[in-house]
Amino acid sequence: MNTPLKITKVGNSAAVILPKELLARLRVSLGDTLYATEAPDGIRLTAADPDFEEKMAAAEAIMREDRDILRVLAK
Repeated sequence: MNTPLKITKVGNSAAVILPKELLARLRVSLGDTLYATEAPDGIRLTAADPDFEEKMAAAEAIMREDRDILRVLAK
């Protein structure tokens, strides 16, 4: 997908208008938060919080490693 985006002025700030097709692909709507992160090929725009994903990956690794301990604690 190659969608040109135009930068426009909003008050003292700059804004990018996202077409509805792009909003649908991102699965976001008005009021949702998007995250811009650096990637090797430029900037990545995503609806997923990269910090949350890192924390969940760490939590899943701990849960796999300490499954027996967590099972005992759950009782």
